[in-house]
Amino acid sequence: MKEIARYSGCFVCGEKNEIGLKAKFFLKDGKAVTEYITDERFEGYKNVFHGGILSTLLDEVMVKSLLALNVLAMTVEMTVRFHKIVKTGEKILFEGLLDKQKGRIIYTKGFAKNEAGEIVASATGKYLKVNENLKEELNKSLEE
Repeated sequence: MKEIARYSGCFVCGEKNEIGLKAKFFLKDGKAVTEYITDERFEGYKNVFHGGILSTLLDEVMVKSLLALNVLAMTVEMTVRFHKIVKTGEKILFEGLLDKQKGRIIYTKGFAKNEAGEIVASATGKYLKVNENLKEELNKSLEE
């Protein structure tokens, strides 16, 4: 599996972000994927992983599916559906993939699954492919 480019200061994937999640994303079978063990630092309720952090990981895996195709885009809309409670300490597999594209708007799908393979959350995203000026600026922060 090939690791997908990242920005070292990113909250989700940055290795140098001290308070970040430090998730590593890979391209596997045409999808962006990562595994994350839910950390008690991000509880919503006691022993329950916060839905906002789960949503953040879904957003990141979906945008990484585009980055793996050398497409730089920014989130404009995202919908998350929570299927099951995620406890802290669980290993969750995240998958993101491109669904369709209409001009500069790109639609994605994302899934979070527990170790039993059950979907604990799913998402759809709408991303705007950046223009050339912004693309040049964003490319400066990416690491291969």
